[in-house]
Amino acid sequence: MPANQGDRARRRLSTGERREQLLSVGARLFSESPYDDVWIEQVAEIAGVSRGLLYHYFPTKRDFFAAVVERESERMLRMTAAVPGVPLREQLTAGLDTYLAYVQAHAHGFRAFHRADAAGDQAVRRVYQRALAAQEQQILAALAADPEFGPAFEAAPHLRLAVRGWLAFATAVCLEWLRDGELTREQVRDLCARALLGAI
Repeated sequence: MPANQGDRARRRLSTGERREQLLSVGARLFSESPYDDVWIEQVAEIAGVSRGLLYHYFPTKRDFFAAVVERESERMLRMTAAVPGVPLREQLTAGLDTYLAYVQAHAHGFRAFHRADAAGDQAVRRVYQRALAAQEQQILAALAADPEFGPAFEAAPHLRLAVRGWLAFATAVCLEWLRDGELTREQVRDLCARALLGAI
């Protein structure tokens, strides 16, 4: 272990700092390896803590994974937040580029998140539902504030359903893209952008 890593491991961290450290390690490991290949012992060793301390923060591996996903979902919302005053059409490409780069860099975590939801794991399902609701609300808020789409927003109750459907579409496209890799990231971005604009 490098000296500076050992120093970091020995330094006494606050509860918040320790939790953030563990989640950072988890985010890296889940992005690099499938869920079943990530071991709690490995997380504890990298973080320089005992397995018992990790379980003090996260009672089960599923709880740990759910917390990692929630943290990353919040991070993604910040990264793709709309810029006030800039037309939605102008922001769409950049927002999708950011999102797809993240999906590509965290492919294992992205897949595991959606597999866990499909399997009915309640801890992950709750995180999943909150993440989708937050994404939906962020897109709807951007639409409502947009000069082009905003005026018709109140008279278009179908928009919420359209955005919800588009999120499901984008997820399916990303999972397929990660599986076969036939399309470039730019092609996936343009496909998702056209689908959203068509839906609304």
